Amino acid sequence: MDRSLVPLMLLPAMGCDGQLWARQIMDLGDLAQPEFGDLSQDDTLTDMAARVLAESPPRFAVAGVSLGGYVAMEMVRQAPERVERIALFGTRATMDVRPRTVVEQGMLATAPHADPRLTPIVSGPAQAMAERVGRAVFERQQRALLARPDLSDAIAAIHVPTLVAVGERDRICLPDDARALADRIPGAMFHVLRSCGHLSPMERPGEVTMLLRQWLRRG
Repeated sequence: MDRSLVPLMLLPAMGCDGQLWARQIMDLGDLAQPEFGDLSQDDTLTDMAARVLAESPPRFAVAGVSLGGYVAMEMVRQAPERVERIALFGTRATMDVRPRTVVEQGMLATAPHADPRLTPIVSGPAQAMAERVGRAVFERQQRALLARPDLSDAIAAIHVPTLVAVGERDRICLPDDARALADRIPGAMFHVLRSCGHLSPMERPGEVTMLLRQWLRRG
């Protein structure tokens, strides 16, 4: 591995696969060594974080969307000495669920399909990802989110360069929710992506890549 590149673990939202981060995996190759973290096999955030940590380099940066953001914070709680920086997209500071029948990606728990609140550019790809991931994984991830513990300890453990970003049109993590998270992390960068819903790496790939570049270069 090129030691000049930053090891970067990319974590998905619920019901998503590597397609969510496809543009960033391609576009950040000159700056980072991106790897996709597996959140498909466990039904608690604790176990998901432990699995990704076991598969990660000794020191790395981590970026997550929604479910992936909560797992990223849990990774910092479990191993703060290993995480060099953290980026959180569409991630809230509280453990309350709004509403309980809607999962993080904006799909209904009863039948994975694209939610009309997703911007049109990703509703089809989001449904295709959910179909590839499958119902069993979908249900495990939903259980993990609904049972996620209080996040205070995980947030308090973050003392590294941090990016918090959210879509202007996100109705699962509202901009005010993300702002509340950023306000609890000293020195966190905060950014609202205009005309964007919940799956920002797909909806605004160029802007997300730009944000990640800035974040990866922060001292």
